[in-house]
Amino acid sequence: MQQAIWKRLVTLVAILMIGSVVLAACGDDDDDADPTSTTGAVATATTGSSGVATEPGQAEESTEPVGAGAEVDFGNLSGEINVDGSSTVFPAAQAFSEEFLALAPDVRFSVNASGTGGGFSKFCAGETDISNASRPISDEEIALCEENGIDYTEFQVGVDGLSVVVNIQNDWVECITTDQLAQIWGPDSTVTNWSDVDPSWPAEPIDLYGPGTDSGTFEYFTDEINGEEGASRADFTASEDDNVLVTGIAGNQYAMGYFGYAYYIENQDTLKVLAVDAGNGCVEPNPDTVASGEYEPLSRPLFMYASNAALTEKPEVAGFFRFILSEDGQAIVPEIGYVSLSDEQLSTEQSELEAALQ
Repeated sequence: MQQAIWKRLVTLVAILMIGSVVLAACGDDDDDADPTSTTGAVATATTGSSGVATEPGQAEESTEPVGAGAEVDFGNLSGEINVDGSSTVFPAAQAFSEEFLALAPDVRFSVNASGTGGGFSKFCAGETDISNASRPISDEEIALCEENGIDYTEFQVGVDGLSVVVNIQNDWVECITTDQLAQIWGPDSTVTNWSDVDPSWPAEPIDLYGPGTDSGTFEYFTDEINGEEGASRADFTASEDDNVLVTGIAGNQYAMGYFGYAYYIENQDTLKVLAVDAGNGCVEPNPDTVASGEYEPLSRPLFMYASNAALTEKPEVAGFFRFILSEDGQAIVPEIGYVSLSDEQLSTEQSELEAALQ
């Protein structure tokens, strides 16, 4: 995932440097130009496993039609947008912010990934403008937001196929049933070796990796597979950083784990994704099976929650969501490894945005 992020940053900086050279050349023709002034495009960014901060610069003004037929002069937007939450949604939020920065270079972003639950804790305390989530907001979180006077709007921004993955050297399993997953991951599981699940599999310990308890992916998986949100065995390597899970599974032939499809796509040279059989045959996650819901029960919507105060009082936040919910914004989603919204879904989300902005 970091490789894709750096590719975007390198491309963005290259574009901005070209703009700087062209504008500087034009300035050389002006005999009255201030020799101490600098004209051009400047953008800097710092990245890490859990966040990105993008700094403002200068660029040619851009007026783009986005959202429900609205026109926004992105080039005139400025201010800061604070985003936190799901590690699954993080790559999409980061990519959205990088592309938006090219249109609105005076907007600053802080994008972090403390998990869906951790993100909502900050969001409902009024600390962030946007909360990424890989599952819907819970009743407890709704109550916390209400207690603190935080009104919000939920936007679906894509679809994920939560992926069950093993090391690429695993040659004994191609498909796993939901019952077998529950046998392995259930709170009362006694499985220690692969052979405990299927005698034809190796008598070697299963090394398990999964999201931490603040993760929406953890909550979604345990609900769908174990029948109760949060119900899981505890003796596995847990992390809110999906890259940690990728590294662990890639380094152990007998490992298994689960996380968002985008992390598998970015690391498919070291990982193998398993087809899942929920009773209707083995189905492997891919854009078609995820979009159709055929990949059950692990196809799921991805969300970004916006503070209504931020939407109405910070034009940069409204502009950001107009971009996300545009054809250009949705074109980014498959590049990350997720599935973009259908035309019908996109129209619905655009209508939700326009209603929130009234």
